Amino acid sequence: MTHDMLQQAARNAMAMGPAVLLQGMELQRPIDVVRAPALSVDDKRTILAAWASDFYAIDSMPALRQVPGMPEPISIDEVQSALKELDRRYGI
Repeated sequence: MTHDMLQQAARNAMAMGPAVLLQGMELQRPIDVVRAPALSVDDKRTILAAWASDFYAIDSMPALRQVPGMPEPISIDEVQSALKELDRRYGI
C-alpha cells in the first residue's frame, strides 16, 4: 500500500512538473529562473533540468517543451541557454 502511494505521489509530481515549484513566483521563461534571487542554484538547476526533460516534449514538435501550468511551450534551446547561463554565473 505505501509503495503504491509513493508511486502515485511521484507520478503526480512529474505531471505537475516545475510549474508547481514556480507557483506565485512569476517565472515564465527559463532565464527568469536563472535570475530569481529567492532560489538556490541547486533549485534553479533542478527546475531547468525538469523543464528540459523529454517528459515535457510535445509529441509533434520534440524541440518544444510544454510544462503543465505554464502559459506557452518553450524551446529546448531556450532551456539549454538558461542552463549555460546558470553555469556561467556560478562558475560551474
